[in-house]
Amino acid sequence: MGKKKRTAISPTRSENYPEWYQQVVRAAELAETSAVRGCMVIKPWGYALWENIKAGLDGMFKATGHVNAYFPLFIPKSFLEKEAEHVEGFAKECAVVTHHRLEEGPDGGLVPAGELEEPLVVRPTSETIIGATYAKWVQSYRDLPILINQWANVVRWEMRTRLFLRTAEFLWQEGHTVHETEAEALEETRKMLDVYETFAESYMAMPVLVGEKTEGERFPGAVSTLCIEAMMQDGKALQAGTSHFLGQNFAKASEIQYQSREGRNEYAWTTSWGVSTRLIGGMIMTHADDDGMVMPPRLAPQHVVLMPVVRDEADRDAVMVYIEEIAEALRSMKVFDRLIEVVVDDRDIKPGEKGWSWVKKGIPIRAEIGQRELDEQSVFMARRDTGEKEGVSRDLFVSEMTKRLELMQADMLERAKAFRKAHSKEIDSMEDFKSFFTMQDEEYPELQGGFAWSHWCDGAACEEKISSELAVTIRLIPFDRDANGSGACVVCGGASVGRVVFAKSY
Repeated sequence: MGKKKRTAISPTRSENYPEWYQQVVRAAELAETSAVRGCMVIKPWGYALWENIKAGLDGMFKATGHVNAYFPLFIPKSFLEKEAEHVEGFAKECAVVTHHRLEEGPDGGLVPAGELEEPLVVRPTSETIIGATYAKWVQSYRDLPILINQWANVVRWEMRTRLFLRTAEFLWQEGHTVHETEAEALEETRKMLDVYETFAESYMAMPVLVGEKTEGERFPGAVSTLCIEAMMQDGKALQAGTSHFLGQNFAKASEIQYQSREGRNEYAWTTSWGVSTRLIGGMIMTHADDDGMVMPPRLAPQHVVLMPVVRDEADRDAVMVYIEEIAEALRSMKVFDRLIEVVVDDRDIKPGEKGWSWVKKGIPIRAEIGQRELDEQSVFMARRDTGEKEGVSRDLFVSEMTKRLELMQADMLERAKAFRKAHSKEIDSMEDFKSFFTMQDEEYPELQGGFAWSHWCDGAACEEKISSELAVTIRLIPFDRDANGSGACVVCGGASVGRVVFAKSY
């Protein structure tokens, strides 16, 4: 038996994938659990990653004509009750405020006092409170469209939580738009899905499938929900973003009406769309390995770490001058429209410990520089995604850094695409379908099947049967579903116009 490879994360993915994920989050110093049940503290390295996600998306939103605003955290309970499907969908996850102050009780402790006339729900999503505002803003077709996004926190009282993937409070953006016509609202819904797809692949190096949710998986109160779905390294799907065509449902609930060009009072057409800090969980499970996080360079908080290796204190000053010269040269260069960000880590700890700390954090490029490198005018560097190490001249290290980071970003996307392709399969029989989701893969013991492209009759009963028996759901209906031809439903054998994507999911 060969010697087990040393890894920074224990357990490894193959030993215990869920626990591996939690350990990567901690080892990379991205987040930790808080004193409040189900909530997390996002640490500086994780929050810097979120800030870069925000910056990238915010630029894309504004390029498509959207502006930012902010709406209240608290929503009157009666607002949620106006849209029946909506309140039913979120009722079990709502945190409710019933009092507005605390007073000293008989035993000396604090007790709630000042009962509110109407309970307030802590924002689970903002369609209703924003709808009430839009109803005041919209009078005429001339007031449309309204294209607004907000960056905010959300509370959904989840019972089973996991850092980034599902927490009681999380950060997100939610876009809410109002349109004169159904066609404009439909165009908006698809446009924002396209933005999410582009961001996931170009920034996160996370390939996604795009399509529409089934009626059973649709956002409560929506007419249709579009989504992006990514495959994680355990073969499960992650819903990474959604865009909802709300029709006139919420406009009617909130009385968003306008005077049409013909002088008639009409209900407006609305959309909403959002992504959250769940994207960070998606990046972890797409790219991280048994040594920790692997950051896509386009979103990494820092691109390069330069680590002095000083064995003789007499050499320290000269080595540090050399390192600062390299850092200054790199910081004057750009990659992905950002200045290259460099950290010089001169902490007084052992070189091995220092190097492992950056491996676990996933910084794209690490470099060790000592007296030998100074004498040779070189740099000893390592690329995080491949682990490749090499000594290169100082000039090449600097001049090729932009190209090196761009190549790393592209390679990470291609590897993720190859993984998804290898674990996606067209399946036509129920026997093969069950095997796909229950048999263990010797090479990937953590694998939960993958993506099964199978025919479906569009029946809710068949969808429910698969879910209850195998914990597998229809992740999306491809937009070009009928392009692959008709067939027989994998569950009941009924007629199907084309394949849909089945998977286990987060």
